[in-house]
Amino acid sequence: MEVAQCYLDGNADAVEFCMHEPYHNVLAAATYTLQEGDRPSRTGSISLFDVNANVGRFELFYRVETVGIFDLKWSPVVGNVGPMLAQADADGYLRVHGLECCSNGGDSLSLREIVGEKISSSMCLCVDWNPSTTSISVGLSDGSVSVVSFSESQIDVIQEWKAHDFELWAAAFDIHQPQLVYTGSDDCKFSCWDLRDGPSNLVFQNSKVHKMGVCCIAKSPRDPNILITGSYDEYLRLWDVRSISKPVNETSVCLGGGVWRVKHHPYVPGVVLAACMHNGFAVVKIDEEKGEVMETYTKHDSLAYGADWQRGNLSQKVKQYSSVVATCSFYDRLLQIWIPESSIVKRL
Repeated sequence: MEVAQCYLDGNADAVEFCMHEPYHNVLAAATYTLQEGDRPSRTGSISLFDVNANVGRFELFYRVETVGIFDLKWSPVVGNVGPMLAQADADGYLRVHGLECCSNGGDSLSLREIVGEKISSSMCLCVDWNPSTTSISVGLSDGSVSVVSFSESQIDVIQEWKAHDFELWAAAFDIHQPQLVYTGSDDCKFSCWDLRDGPSNLVFQNSKVHKMGVCCIAKSPRDPNILITGSYDEYLRLWDVRSISKPVNETSVCLGGGVWRVKHHPYVPGVVLAACMHNGFAVVKIDEEKGEVMETYTKHDSLAYGADWQRGNLSQKVKQYSSVVATCSFYDRLLQIWIPESSIVKRL
């Protein structure tokens, strides 16, 4: 069910709902636009929206122009640390913003850049926070990984190593074992690294299963042994990290388009949202036995790149968790807010 839509100012490639109370209504959307010509440039923006599906509210309240952004991530909820937004820039910078009330008073919110540092001469393609928000992993276009410490208003590269042969599209912390970082690349390899052992010491590397580049990696928030990968080869795969030589019981599901991004449902185990590039978006139920497409969403007319679930519950009255989704597509610059029609509601 469609709730609202709008067109962004540039090619849309990432959307992220804030995980922090009371800001579950805040949606960040990023763009990346290549300006071709004699002096090509990569421009972008971050837009913040107020999303409340209960009352049909979808309002832009803040926008800032940036260089081209490949990825952005809100910080996880930790203690009294407020929400921060990390962005991976096309110019090799890692930037971190804080979500704050505007200086002129009132209830309006804006982003304040806390720190921005050039960490590589290559492009920053992906970004992820460790669970304690003390470090950030960044995947680079030359196949390297940077792990950056973050404290107050300072970031420092503490490890960087050549992890893959081509562009590194996924570099994700293990949320249960944050000393581990998983990486995936255009070289079709899926790897794991232990930050305690030195960057050259692999925990594992699988180069046989993915038939094309690895685009995304997402650890299950509930099962410490389960992890999902997505690939240009159009398959979503479930892995047991205790036996990484192959996916669990070969569990995989073909989604009909390159699986660019996957997001676990914040409340319902085994349900994921996938951005499938040339084949729209899919809500997938996946377990050790099989993977099943529950619903597809095809209201976008170009590459499906950005996708996320909104936290919080849609309706307190019926005491049910429901699911609000934001998706964006690249060339048509479209941002959609919608609610899946399939039954993925968890009663309290």
